[in-house]
Amino acid sequence: MNTVDRPMYGWNAIPWGQLQRKVFKLQKRIYQASNRGDVKTVHRLQRLLMRSRSAKLLAVRRVTQDNQGKKAAGVDGVKALTPSQRLSLTEALKVGEGAKPVRRVWIPKPGTTEKRPLGIPTVHDRALQTLVKLALEPEWEAKFEPHSYGFRPGRSCHDAIEMIFTSISHKAKYALDADIAKCFDRINHQALLDKLHTTPELRRQIKAWLKSGVIDGGTLFPTEEGTMQGGTISPLLANVALHGMETVIAERFPTRNHKRFYTPQVIRYADGTPVQASN
Repeated sequence: MNTVDRPMYGWNAIPWGQLQRKVFKLQKRIYQASNRGDVKTVHRLQRLLMRSRSAKLLAVRRVTQDNQGKKAAGVDGVKALTPSQRLSLTEALKVGEGAKPVRRVWIPKPGTTEKRPLGIPTVHDRALQTLVKLALEPEWEAKFEPHSYGFRPGRSCHDAIEMIFTSISHKAKYALDADIAKCFDRINHQALLDKLHTTPELRRQIKAWLKSGVIDGGTLFPTEEGTMQGGTISPLLANVALHGMETVIAERFPTRNHKRFYTPQVIRYADGTPVQASN
């Protein structure tokens, strides 16, 4: 048995570089299978990754040590974990379980006097969401449209700016700056689940997160639409929900023979990250 897969391997002695390489190789295989349209292989490799102890350890590390909101507590009040507690959490991660409600936190919205709501899942749910994201993200990275830059690995605001500059540098063009109001809050659950077209196990788990409800001021409110801003998988789900925008606009406004008419070019970026609160 590989040393990194031994249950009693100490947290502080885990060879993280080795684990990252192992998980990345599996993610690369998922990406390649998705790129060639092999859905059966994609689902098989995703199940393999989510059962991998290496992926579970990396998910727990990101949530409890790396992420900005690592000290944010959910409804269970759990914050910082000891090394032994992190190992115990790793052993407890299992896809297909239910989900606890998220804790509502209100934070100031940059540049305004308004406040925006965050939903903080428990540490266990955040770690499980990160594990699922490790499996789902490579599949969708092979599908996402080329000019989508928000909440994607290896892409940044600078890439979006460069693409805009390239698009308008040669000829005069009209530019329309549009903002999707309350994007995270208005996502239709059923449409999102249908669009994911994933395994029954993952579908049940993601649906449980979407329908988990919100506790605000001690009162539980149901969640009939939207994704939790504060969950680690929410940015990916939002990108899945918005996927296809470029294609739809291109079909709606096809290029005409006359030189004055061109298909609009859509360049999408998220101007704010749904970070987890630290209080």
